[in-house]
Amino acid sequence: MAGRERVVRMSVEQPLWRALTAYRVLTLVYAALLAGFGREQYERPWVAVAFLVFLALWTAVTLPRVANAASCTKRFLGLDLVVALTGILLTPLADFDAQHSDGPTLPSIWTAGSVLAFALKGGWRWAAFASTLVAAANIVERGEPSEDTFHNVLLVWVASIAIGYVVEVARASERTLARALEIEAATRERERLARDIHDSVLQVLAMVQRRGTALGGEAAELGRMAGEQEVALRTLVSSGLVPTTRVSEDSAEGAVVRVVEAEGPQSAESDLRTLLAPHASSRVTFAEPGAPVLLAAGAARELAAAVSAALDNVRGHAGPDAQAWILVEDEPDEVIVTVRDDGPGIPEGRLDQAAGEGRLGVALSIRGRLRDLGGTAELISVPGQGTEVELKVPKVSRGKAGTAR
Repeated sequence: MAGRERVVRMSVEQPLWRALTAYRVLTLVYAALLAGFGREQYERPWVAVAFLVFLALWTAVTLPRVANAASCTKRFLGLDLVVALTGILLTPLADFDAQHSDGPTLPSIWTAGSVLAFALKGGWRWAAFASTLVAAANIVERGEPSEDTFHNVLLVWVASIAIGYVVEVARASERTLARALEIEAATRERERLARDIHDSVLQVLAMVQRRGTALGGEAAELGRMAGEQEVALRTLVSSGLVPTTRVSEDSAEGAVVRVVEAEGPQSAESDLRTLLAPHASSRVTFAEPGAPVLLAAGAARELAAAVSAALDNVRGHAGPDAQAWILVEDEPDEVIVTVRDDGPGIPEGRLDQAAGEGRLGVALSIRGRLRDLGGTAELISVPGQGTEVELKVPKVSRGKAGTAR
């Protein structure tokens, strides 16, 4: 199908990376304000100023590094953690009383951003490693750590590990979602191919079998071979062995689903009446509204194919003398097409038996198509009183008509 390919990235962790970027900037400002308000306590203020200037430059230059998981490399994480640890260990050089007080370190809570980057990149194990090094640096910086020091260290340790665990769960969920979307797309493609096979190859094989049996002689042998191939092909279709292609893949940033969107004439509207009119004949009565019945081109084609499949069932099961009627109703929100015949009807349980034998005309060619369009197909049959198939399709399709996954 002609169209353009759109790559949809679904990553629940991307907002966390954006939040981390904002966190690093805000905590840098906070660390600078703390140093400014407490500048009188520094015996060597130039140490604090030099480090904070470097920290500001480092934060500004490395903002793109914390934009996503791909750009946040192991090398960057290591250097970023070294910057945080250096700031902690430099604090006693700027403030001689730092080891005997509960005041903030030079980087203050900016350090937690470095640990959180480990958590987002590698999960809870990486977070545990980074937070343990930060805890050790804080204990060394304090010399004789107080209860508040242990409290702050434990808070960073637990919070970073928890966030890392959440990220791992989110990534596992994305992989599960990608697999589910892949299975759904493969199933829909398999059903579409099965419908096409049923509407073309299987119908021709069934016709050859019937005509060959009726003609006899060498034609009967040809009909027998066609019947065998029909059974084999129906078994292949019903077993789900119709080949399909993969439509999704995992990336470092989350699930990637490739969607081919129809464009141009594919997405235009079609008059359903023009697609159904060729079915009218001496045995098929076609009743239509006086005004055009407009549907999306893909939806109109699928609905017309479902009507054709219903008429095939009439010809194949209602007998050569059966009459059929097609009624099209154009409602404000939906289009309703009713196909009715005066045949013998469908015995109870026959549809389930046919599905078990691999005869999936109603299940695939009719109900499957309507389900993909977001509509419904209702079959009403009373033995001896004919069969009625009611097809309903919404004007704004909720299905996948015109879109291939």
